[in-house]
Amino acid sequence: MKKTTTTRYDVSEHLRTKEEMAAYLEACLEEANGDAAFIAKALGDIARAKGMTQVARDAGLSRESLYKALSGERSPGFDTILKVINALGLKLHAEASHC
Repeated sequence: MKKTTTTRYDVSEHLRTKEEMAAYLEACLEEANGDAAFIAKALGDIARAKGMTQVARDAGLSRESLYKALSGERSPGFDTILKVINALGLKLHAEASHC
């Protein structure tokens, strides 16, 4: 029997347009269940798709601090989240809950 070779799936390789990035972030926001680190990781995926160096520059952060903030291992400050969302060319919005 032939052995199957697999590679690690990287969502950032599939986020090509702003619309795809926005849809991915929206889906992650719905699934996060209050987990800020999960959202940070999703933003990290989008930042890698766009180019971490450019996102860091546009957000006014060092590349290293951006990697740490968006690693998913901790929850970055809200100011960092807002800077990154802006640097990614995305908008954060709110709507009324129907619960």
